[in-house]
Amino acid sequence: MPNNPPEMLAAVDLGSNSFHMIVCSLNDGIPQTIDRLREMVRLASGLDENNFLDEKTQQRALACLERFGQRIRHFPQGSVRIVGTNTLRTATNSSEFLIKAEQALNHPIHIISGIEEARLIYIGVAYSLSSNANLRLVMDIGGGSTEYIIGTGQTPKEKESLNMGCVTISNLFFKDGRLSKNAFNQAVLYAEQKLEPFQRKFQRNNWDEAIGASGSLRSIAKVLQAKNWSNNGITSQGLEKLVAHFGQCSHINELNLPELDTERLPVFPGGLAIVYATFKSLGIEQMTVSDGALREGLIQDLLGRIYNHDMRSATVKSVAERYHTDKKHASRIKKTLQILLTQLQNEYAWATDEACIQFLNWAADLHEAGIDIAHSQYHKHSAYIIENGDLAGFSKQDQILLATIIRGHRRKFSQSLFQDLPAPWRFFAPYLALILRLAVLLHRNRHNQPLPDFKITIAHARIQLQFPNDWLNQSPLTRADLILEADYIKSAGFKLEFD
Repeated sequence: MPNNPPEMLAAVDLGSNSFHMIVCSLNDGIPQTIDRLREMVRLASGLDENNFLDEKTQQRALACLERFGQRIRHFPQGSVRIVGTNTLRTATNSSEFLIKAEQALNHPIHIISGIEEARLIYIGVAYSLSSNANLRLVMDIGGGSTEYIIGTGQTPKEKESLNMGCVTISNLFFKDGRLSKNAFNQAVLYAEQKLEPFQRKFQRNNWDEAIGASGSLRSIAKVLQAKNWSNNGITSQGLEKLVAHFGQCSHINELNLPELDTERLPVFPGGLAIVYATFKSLGIEQMTVSDGALREGLIQDLLGRIYNHDMRSATVKSVAERYHTDKKHASRIKKTLQILLTQLQNEYAWATDEACIQFLNWAADLHEAGIDIAHSQYHKHSAYIIENGDLAGFSKQDQILLATIIRGHRRKFSQSLFQDLPAPWRFFAPYLALILRLAVLLHRNRHNQPLPDFKITIAHARIQLQFPNDWLNQSPLTRADLILEADYIKSAGFKLEFD
C-alpha cells in the first residue's frame, strides 16, 4: 500500500480518430469515474503519403489538448497516463508533435505498440463487464488500427493489432463521402485480407462471446437498434440490412441515419466495412458492445503501478526466465546498485528517483538476456531484444530507455547513445548506465562472497572509488578491469579514479 496514493487519476487516449480522457477519484484503491471528455480530432486524416502529420491537424489536436490540459495540468506526476496509438506510432514527425503536446498537458505522453494497445483494451473491457463466459473475443476499431483479443477473466491470451481503422479505410475507399457497392466490396475485401493470417486464431470455435469496444461499434449498434434491425447489440442479420441500405446510397449524406452523430458520419463507412469483414471472416453471429475500452484499461494499469502490481515488473521476470538469465548474479548486482545509490543519494536526484531505480533494477535483471543468442557482443543482443520485443506494460519510450541503459553497460561507452532520449532521461541515463557498469564489473568473478566496504563519489564527470587498504592489491583482476573501464569511459568525457 503506497503511503500517499493520489486522490485523483486520469487517463488520456490520443487515438487516430478521437482523443478521450477519463478522470477518476480514488477512494480506498477503488476508482470512481467523475468526468469524461471526448473530441473527434481525426489525427489519421492528417497523414500524407510520407506519413508526415500536417500542421493543420497538429493545431487541431493541440487545441484539444489545451482544453484537456486545463483539467489535468496540475495533477501530481504519476497520477496520469497518456498514450498515443497508431497515428503517433506511424507519423514520421511524431516526436516534434509530442514535445508540444506534453507542454499542453504537463504530463509525459507514451507511444504504445498495437499489441500493448490490445492488452490495455482487453483490461478495460474486462473491468467494465461482468460475464460468465469462459472465453471472450474483444474487438476495438480505432482510427488507424483494429485490435482483436481473446481472453478469459482479466487475462488476455491472444492479441493482434491490424493496420486498418475507420479513418484510414474511409479515406482509402470512400473519399469525400462518396459511396458505392463496388467501393464497399473493395473495402471489405481489403479488411478480409488484413484479417486472413489471423482468421484461424480468432474463429468462432475459439471463444464463447464477442464484445465490441469502440465508437464505431457503439455507433453501429445504435443505428441497428434505432432501425429495429437488432435488439441485442450487433447481429449478422442486422449488419446485412445496414449494408443493403448503404448499397442504395451514393453519398454519406443520403444515409439518413439521424441517430448517428454527424461528426461520426465521415468515418462510419470504414468502420462498417471492418465490422462486416470481421463478422464474415470469423463467423460472428452476435456482438455485445461494452463501454469500457483503452482509457479504462489505462486506469487499471495505473492502479497496478500505484499499488505495487506494475505489469512491467512481471514482464521483466517473464523475459528473464525466457532468456535463461542468471537470477543469482542479477540479485548480487542489484544489491551492489543499492549500495552505490545510497552513497550518491544526497548529491543526485536520480539516485533517489523511483523510476530511475526501477529501470536500473530491470536493467540488472535483463542485461544478460542476449547471451541466449550469442556470447559475443551480448549486450547488443540484450538491447535489441528489449527495444524490439512486445513487452506488456512497456511503452516504446520505456523500451528504448531500458535498452539504452543495457546497451551501455559494457565495452564502448558513448554519450551519443543517450542524446536522442527525452529529458530528463538523456541526462540521467548515462549515470544509470555508469552505475550499472561498475556493479557488473565488481561482480565479474560471479562469486557469492560479499564485496568489501567501499566508497563512491561522483563530481560531474569525475568518478572516484575507494576500497579498503590493500584490497585492490589482493584483487589484481578487479584492478585490471577498473583500468580498462577507465579507458572505456574516457572517450565519453568521464574520468574514473580508484585506490
